[in-house]
Amino acid sequence: MNNLVQKLIDRGILNEKKQKEIEYDIKKTGKSPEEIIIEKGIIPEDVMFRAKSEILKIPLKKVSPEDIPLETLELIPEEPTANYKMIPLARKGNIMEIGMVYPENIPAQDALRFLSRQGKFKYEVFLITLEDFNKLLKQHKNLKSEANKVLTELEKTKKGITERPKEKVGTIETISEEAPIIKMVFAILRHALEASASDVHIEPGRDKLKIRFRVDGVLYPTLFLPLSVYPSITARIKILANLKIDENRIPQDGRFSTKIDDKDLDFRVATYPTLNGEKVAIRILDPTEGLKSYDALGLRGKNLEKIKEAIKKPYGMILATGPTGSGKTTTLYALMRLLNNESVNIVTIEDPIEYSIAGVNQSQINPEIGYTFAQGLRQILRQDPNIIMVGEVRDEETANLVTHAALTGHVVLSTLHTNSAVGVIPRLIDMGVRSFLIPYTLRAAISQRLVRMLCPYCKKKVVPSDKIKEYILSRIKTMPPAVKKEVKIGETIYIFQPKGCEKCNFKGYTGRIGLFEVLPMSDELSELILKSPTEGAILKLAQKQGMLTMEQEGIFKILAGETTFEEVARVTEEK
Repeated sequence: MNNLVQKLIDRGILNEKKQKEIEYDIKKTGKSPEEIIIEKGIIPEDVMFRAKSEILKIPLKKVSPEDIPLETLELIPEEPTANYKMIPLARKGNIMEIGMVYPENIPAQDALRFLSRQGKFKYEVFLITLEDFNKLLKQHKNLKSEANKVLTELEKTKKGITERPKEKVGTIETISEEAPIIKMVFAILRHALEASASDVHIEPGRDKLKIRFRVDGVLYPTLFLPLSVYPSITARIKILANLKIDENRIPQDGRFSTKIDDKDLDFRVATYPTLNGEKVAIRILDPTEGLKSYDALGLRGKNLEKIKEAIKKPYGMILATGPTGSGKTTTLYALMRLLNNESVNIVTIEDPIEYSIAGVNQSQINPEIGYTFAQGLRQILRQDPNIIMVGEVRDEETANLVTHAALTGHVVLSTLHTNSAVGVIPRLIDMGVRSFLIPYTLRAAISQRLVRMLCPYCKKKVVPSDKIKEYILSRIKTMPPAVKKEVKIGETIYIFQPKGCEKCNFKGYTGRIGLFEVLPMSDELSELILKSPTEGAILKLAQKQGMLTMEQEGIFKILAGETTFEEVARVTEEK
């Protein structure tokens, strides 16, 4: 143990002061020198392991989880793999390549010799870094591994079913209640939660069933299963969501709640008939994640000031815009939490109710029985509300009803599908709202997109390329003068890039944050709406009055190390 530290000192990589610090932490925590050195960032991991490779005269091998099949990783059971930090990397005939973090560890060597006798293989040892080992171990324990075990169990169960007397053979519904299928569905949901996924997509293909998770707005293929388990998995989810099991010709919607790892979660289920069978989409709704502060949303500075000013008004509309999944409803919930107190009556009509808020009267539409947004709005106005939240303005009737509600002394919060804040006004006019009513009813339009946030534990500070530097400087140049003064850059511009570590699942990103445009109503804008309410003219006036575009706001978040140039460019170029 201390031999490694001493030899690192002899090579001038460590000094004696650090040696005492390392030895103290080893006694205190029981961790290895390698773990202490990495955690404290005393020397880079690759430098330490290169030196260790030379000291032990064992070749250092750089490995990637994508290059090693799960079948290879499973050649050594999970327990000795985790205990002795050794893992199979490849098998060539009767010789297995073994990656070890601590090849000098005698118990690990003994365990490897025992396993080789049991498995009747010879082995060749390579040194691997602790980071690479952790990546491989995570793959060893991943959803695919768990699914394979469940599939084996399911085959045994199915065999038992077919061996029963004919009159007792199970249907798809009874098979879906068998333990293996229950385990499979639960495993999929648990792994989705561990991956911080917002959605799970279960998609039947021609020859296999594909499971994908949406993490931080991006879909990742996670698991492929044989089509034979597809009917049972779909039936199990339908049972949980109280949907019709025998109906697969039309889309269905439902929801269910369960507890995973001591967390109460809601799941919104939507089925959709496709060429190869029903596709199932499951939205994961975590009440602790959905109700966020303004700062966590990324709503700060002058944009936040403008919104707070707008909601102080006793009546009027505040509309949030953006594509599906851009966080509009989450923003409206944040506004409702600010407005929510015992002296006001807040009533909502939503599709669906995503998060329950104490003190707010929330209602969900049901088009099957004629309970639409428009129908609900008429009833809401009889409930003596002060504040109304409408999930979405979808049609001309709803647009005119929310305008009327705002005109008659109510604060109205709602969402609208447009590409930008300035597009709200032409869109309302296009939906039949008379232009002269808009200045009296619209208080603010908010447009937003979500970008992935850099992992705070592993992001690295770099000098940007000439292309990125030019992009940043050109956007700063077009900012309103008052805002431009707030940009803090020195002679050298620094930005941050993703690296990847265990805390962010080696993606370099963790969570998402909003980019916002906020367009408040003003006297000049009111006059323009009555004369020539085109998007171009509104944008020119808005920028003159100090509005930041989402792209310009993204510059602040790039320079603050919250996100990357690539993320800002990705979402703003979609506009």
